Amino acid sequence: MQATDDLGMAPAEAARRFPCAQCGAELHYAPGTESLRCGHCGYENRIMPSTAQVQELDFHQVVAELAARESRQESIVNHCDACGAEYSFDPAIHADTCPFCGAAAVAGTTRHRHLQVNALLPFAIPAGQSRDLFRRWLQSLWFAPGKLKRYGRDDSRLTGMYVPYWTYDAATRTAYQGMRGDYYQVPETYQTVENGRTVTRTRMVTRIRWNPAAGTVTRDFDDVLVLASETLSGYLTEELEPWDLQNVRPYQEEYLSGFRSEMYQLDPAQGFDQARQIMARTITVDVARAIGGDQQQIARLDTRYGDIRCKHILLPIWVSAFRFRNKTYRFLVNGRTGEVQGERPYSPWKIVAAVIFGIVLAAVLALLFSQQGQLHY
Repeated sequence: MQATDDLGMAPAEAARRFPCAQCGAELHYAPGTESLRCGHCGYENRIMPSTAQVQELDFHQVVAELAARESRQESIVNHCDACGAEYSFDPAIHADTCPFCGAAAVAGTTRHRHLQVNALLPFAIPAGQSRDLFRRWLQSLWFAPGKLKRYGRDDSRLTGMYVPYWTYDAATRTAYQGMRGDYYQVPETYQTVENGRTVTRTRMVTRIRWNPAAGTVTRDFDDVLVLASETLSGYLTEELEPWDLQNVRPYQEEYLSGFRSEMYQLDPAQGFDQARQIMARTITVDVARAIGGDQQQIARLDTRYGDIRCKHILLPIWVSAFRFRNKTYRFLVNGRTGEVQGERPYSPWKIVAAVIFGIVLAAVLALLFSQQGQLHY
């Protein structure tokens, strides 16, 4: 480990920059390509494909190693080659811009945070296309305040963000106990009144026969996805799924140039707690299917997790925010598929106007039908 000074700060580390070979300006990753592109002169530099393999790590070993490193965590000071400034990224950020000159920079992930990024999905949708998708989504919202739609037309700033996730693999074995319910029908007599007389009739009714059920189910899980950021809302990011995780590639800093990138705030152990909840929903369905019958009651589940593996990946999301009546609303665009999700305010005046219009319309239609009835009469 590199020595630290008396203040506990690591010596200055050069933040990775990608200057243009022709004009010296910053090269930024061009979404949907395998190139870095200069916004000033148009020069492109091809990103050489990595020969590394995307590795899934042993979960228990990762947790143990991170626990051992906690007392030795360093703060990283970055050195900007563009202007010579020295600065620190926010602890949760490892790709951003120099606060003194605006140069894009990527901090080293091996020392900036405990666990290095294993893989990522690069942006496939450029800023212009994502902005069009975002504006179209805003315009489609019913009862949205006019200010919100004007924001979409005039000021829809989108920030490209690589968001941290965990993926988990596990081989599970679940012992269960419960009850199996099977339908059967029996005749039932009942009395009813017909033509003023009480008569007895017979009908078939459905009953359930319950029997104990017990057994074991197994399920292998692959790439269970868990958001590792506390900045974005979990329910919004879930709506951006699915992701083409089969296309993840080894982490290369070039893909982050020109974008912001967060480091994980949810550690691997916390992430696996959430992954188990996701797995439990699938396991419950498997158990119900194994019990069979027409209805099932599950009394006990005992799940064992084996061969647990994980990896730390970055996924591309375009992020925008809108402040309305002292509340912030976030909007997200999947940087691979263009799926748009967001929080949205409602205009109470538009809702009231719609209700009044509906009442007036109903009254007019009722009057017309009434007049038609009188004419026919």
